[in-house]
Amino acid sequence: QVQLVQSGGGLVQAGDSLRLSCAASGGTFLGYSMGWFRQALGKEREFVAAISESDGTTRYGDSVKGRFTISRGNTQNTVYLQMNSLKLEDTAVYYCAASVSFPTMSKGTYWGQGTQVTVSS
Repeated sequence: QVQLVQSGGGLVQAGDSLRLSCAASGGTFLGYSMGWFRQALGKEREFVAAISESDGTTRYGDSVKGRFTISRGNTQNTVYLQMNSLKLEDTAVYYCAASVSFPTMSKGTYWGQGTQVTVSS
């Protein structure tokens, strides 16, 4: 069974940078767009970023534009989220996603296991 396996995350200070990784395990996500969502405690899941499988077009949530960068690895089965200038409000559980729809990431979606990012002052 194909799965998304996340790595990275942890505790950082405001202003620091962090990179999250997500890799396909047990198969391939060729033909899938990939992205990141996050969910803070007590809040709804929020779209963070997505990258198209066809031409590499990217989309970002308003709250992370200019600070976060999404990219794919050479094999197309890995996606990264580079997070710079982290803020307290970036604290959340981050989820990797693979989907046949872009940029909504709403169809045929696979999810990673989630990883905690905590930004302290």
